[in-house]
Amino acid sequence: MRLKCHFKTFDGKSVDPVDVKLTIYNSKKEQIEQIPLSDTNKENVGVYFYNYVPASELNEFIFEFAGSYNSKPILSRGRVEVKFN
Repeated sequence: MRLKCHFKTFDGKSVDPVDVKLTIYNSKKEQIEQIPLSDTNKENVGVYFYNYVPASELNEFIFEFAGSYNSKPILSRGRVEVKFN
């Protein structure tokens, strides 16, 4: 499963934060794991991704890409429901 985010300023300009991390939470908002990201996880200016394999016991999880830009926090969150066909 490919998780992806695009960091932008309020006026829509793509930006590259520093110290980017991906944090995974369960549906109770408890942190499961935190993964530091590097340029190998960067597709373009401000666009980061991670190929994540959720644990089999998760039927839903929340992901958060976070970093720092201009000494201020910047983040993007999403929720994924794991469905099996």
